[in-house]
Amino acid sequence: METKNIHFNRFQLPPQILKEFHSKSLSSGFDPSVNSNPHSSIYDSPSLITVNLNLVLKWLLDHPIPRELEKDPCSVPVLLYVPNFSLDHVLFFYDGSSSSVTLIDQFLKLFGQLISQSKATIISPSFIPKSRQKEEEEVIQKISAATHETSFIKLNFSKVGDFWSYAVHHNCNLLVISKLYQSDLSKILFNFYNQGVWDENLSFYLSL
Repeated sequence: METKNIHFNRFQLPPQILKEFHSKSLSSGFDPSVNSNPHSSIYDSPSLITVNLNLVLKWLLDHPIPRELEKDPCSVPVLLYVPNFSLDHVLFFYDGSSSSVTLIDQFLKLFGQLISQSKATIISPSFIPKSRQKEEEEVIQKISAATHETSFIKLNFSKVGDFWSYAVHHNCNLLVISKLYQSDLSKILFNFYNQGVWDENLSFYLSL
């Protein structure tokens, strides 16, 4: 199946770069490069859109960054994956907001069957308001229950480059982060790729 034009047009990217998935929970054998449901309706909203990161960055060498990647994120989660896609070590960012909880809950629902043997690292701001501390504990418990090993660290990261650097230096395979960072991330990835400063093991899950 070819991904529907309605999503191609929104992302303004070639169809061979994007794939879509409609399952509410991904099963074993998940391959981000292969569409999941050849019989889905053109109007069905996908639960996940996957983008081949190396191909899209190569394509961007000769094209402007699409508005969808830079300023106007859609509601559908996006997985930017590298050839060595893995869920062995997942890095989560909980920023103390309710939207961050929703993002993590959505990821756990979607990838829950695939991360039971994964290592998880959770980054949280050094200061969390007292009213949010119980929520933070619940986030930790949810991720701990879904993965094989979980660590928790307090760091005052405010730029997506900080998360990228931490992920690379600690051998993380997937960074789970808000689409609010999408514009900065797209620019950083393009610059790194263009300069040959690249990591073939780090993929990105972005959602609102």
